Amino acid sequence: MAFDSLPPSLSSSSSYVLPDHMRPDLQHVSHTISLPTIDLNLHDQSLLVHQVSEACQSFGFFQVINHGIPQRLCDAVLDTTIQFFHLPPQQRNQYVTTDHTKKVKIFNYYAKDVEGRKINLWSETFTLPWDPVGQEFVNDVPQNPPQYREVYGEYAREMGRLMERVLGLMSLGLGLDEGALKRSIGEKPELYSQANYYPPCPQPELTMGLGTHTDIVAIAVLLQTQEPAGLQIMKDQQWVSLLPRPNSLVVNVADQIQVLSNGRYKSVIHRAVTNSAMTRLSLVMFYAPNDETVIKPIEELTDEHHPPLYKTFTYKQFMHQFRAQEGTIRRVKETFQLTNT
Repeated sequence: MAFDSLPPSLSSSSSYVLPDHMRPDLQHVSHTISLPTIDLNLHDQSLLVHQVSEACQSFGFFQVINHGIPQRLCDAVLDTTIQFFHLPPQQRNQYVTTDHTKKVKIFNYYAKDVEGRKINLWSETFTLPWDPVGQEFVNDVPQNPPQYREVYGEYAREMGRLMERVLGLMSLGLGLDEGALKRSIGEKPELYSQANYYPPCPQPELTMGLGTHTDIVAIAVLLQTQEPAGLQIMKDQQWVSLLPRPNSLVVNVADQIQVLSNGRYKSVIHRAVTNSAMTRLSLVMFYAPNDETVIKPIEELTDEHHPPLYKTFTYKQFMHQFRAQEGTIRRVKETFQLTNT
């Protein structure tokens, strides 16, 4: 999908040029390493659990195919979201804010240079709540484009079923019962989506779409346009470009599951780069604990040979650290590591 026009906030004269040490160094990125691809229709359950566990331990990311969400729905939610980003400014601007307590918002990520100067990244982000069962979030979804509420609501219901299945496979891969991770993440999880819009960039080597980070939630599932590639992960101290596979979704182990698994599953750093030719869109559905949920390594995964690697904390405490590191390459879960590890 390619579009000629840029949203007004991205075609302004604001500086997007990063300092040398924060630029993506696109010449030193591997394009030969493939992300594990897991067929959720695999009939051998033990092999399926093994594949999921291995991917969570070695990559922290994997693609799923035959995931059960109809392709026509995936296409529709991407198309509708792009239509939203191309609405006239007077319709979009009501959602633009710097107040991150708002559940529905458009905002720009930024980085800080050594002098503390803010540098916008080459993207816009739109955040919405979601709910896999009820319809409480639907009134938060914009009424334009007209089909947005229906399409997003259907996608959220399908995503709820998929996430529960993936969490079950991840739990079994740890030697736990199928519901262990879901119980540990807690009741009334915080559920929200993040649509990241990356217009063509005149000089991709000078900026970033999203900076280097790990996801702070428990699990994330990403749907993206088929081209161009933009997601990159760190694997064995090298940036690896992940080529989207048709009819697939990307599953990302996030920080809370690394803690709950006592470090067995990895939440790895990743980033999004830009390109000069085409628009890219990603839609990420996040599943997180609520503020009061207590997070710590699951007891069955610790013993004298595998002591806890992390302190006990609430998700509210974790988010306090997250906000304190705004504008930097955040290392939030590392602040809760035990010093004897």
